[in-house]
Amino acid sequence: MSEVVTPGRLEDVERPTGPIAAAVLAVGIGAFVLGLLTTLNEASTGVHDFLEFDEDVGPLSGKTIIAVIAYLGSWAVLHGVWRRQNPPLRPILIATSVLIALGILGTFPTFFQAFASD
Repeated sequence: MSEVVTPGRLEDVERPTGPIAAAVLAVGIGAFVLGLLTTLNEASTGVHDFLEFDEDVGPLSGKTIIAVIAYLGSWAVLHGVWRRQNPPLRPILIATSVLIALGILGTFPTFFQAFASD
C-alpha cells in the first residue's frame, strides 16, 4: 500500500529561507555597526559628543541605540526583499561571520585605542 499525499499538509509545505537569512545577516550588520561606532568614538571627539545621548551613560547610549536601529532597519529591509525567496545561505553566513568578527574586533580596547585622538 502506498501512502496518499494530500496537498497542503504541513510537512509538504516548503517555506522560503529568506526571512531567516535576513535575520542572520541583520545580526552581523548590527554587530559591525557597534564595533565601528566604538572605534569612531575613540578616533573623533565630534563623534564622541554626537553619541552622548545621555550624559549619565555617555557615548555608550548612542552606540547601542544606533546599533540596534541598524539591526532592526536592516532586518526589516532584508526581510522585505527576501520574504518569498530562497537566497543562498552559505555566502550570507560567511558575510555574517565576517561582520561579527569585525564588530568584535572594533570593541576590543587594544584595537580602538590605537585610533584614539590625542
